[in-house]
Amino acid sequence: MLLIAGLGNPGSRYAGNRHNIGCMAIDEIARDPSFSPWSKKFSAEIAEGQIGAEKVLLVKPQTFMNESGRSVGEAARFFKIEPANIIVIHDELDLAPGKLRVKTGGGNGGHNGLRSIDAHLGTKDYRRVRIGIGHPGSKDAVTQYVLGDFAKVDREWLDPLIEAIARHVDSLVAGDDALFMNKVSVATGSSEPAGAKGASAQPTKSNGKGRSHIRQARGSGPAVTLPDKGPMAEMLKRIFGSKD
Repeated sequence: MLLIAGLGNPGSRYAGNRHNIGCMAIDEIARDPSFSPWSKKFSAEIAEGQIGAEKVLLVKPQTFMNESGRSVGEAARFFKIEPANIIVIHDELDLAPGKLRVKTGGGNGGHNGLRSIDAHLGTKDYRRVRIGIGHPGSKDAVTQYVLGDFAKVDREWLDPLIEAIARHVDSLVAGDDALFMNKVSVATGSSEPAGAKGASAQPTKSNGKGRSHIRQARGSGPAVTLPDKGPMAEMLKRIFGSKD
């Protein structure tokens, strides 16, 4: 069994916060009809289902963010799920809004939810889906920023990203992190592929709102009309070539 946890703070007051983007992704994944309705256990909301060949437990801790590990740890111990089979989806200040990266292990980057999970699992060797929300620019502004709601304009990248995560989560569950990142990148029209180093990048179709990450070849440009006679004609012909 695989455990996928989406981090955030409980209750409607926090539902639209940047800090709750992990919960938003989990809610979208849970819309798949293979998943059971949400139930309450392990100080969390949980749903069980199937993605591809894998049984999956979705977990939304209902503790506050800095106690997320309590729910994840209890669920993992009850179902005997090893850290290698745990995926945590969370907000990431150090990535631009809309960017997505998957990594295994590493530091918590000051994220209280990850710090709590590290402590309760006794290891950092679980996978993290890091969803970029950008940085406010000042350390002093971080708390207010992450506990602030996404702006209306953010929905232009947020909604397609959340939908793409749920649509392509089967690749993540299968353990192909690079393929998952690239599929999400292509689906959202990201300006560059989100694959890990060494992953094969796929071209992104232009949606009219941004540039493809594949640089387009320049056209030959308009034809140059040269005068037929005189010194200027001779000079231009030497530069551009004869019209004939």
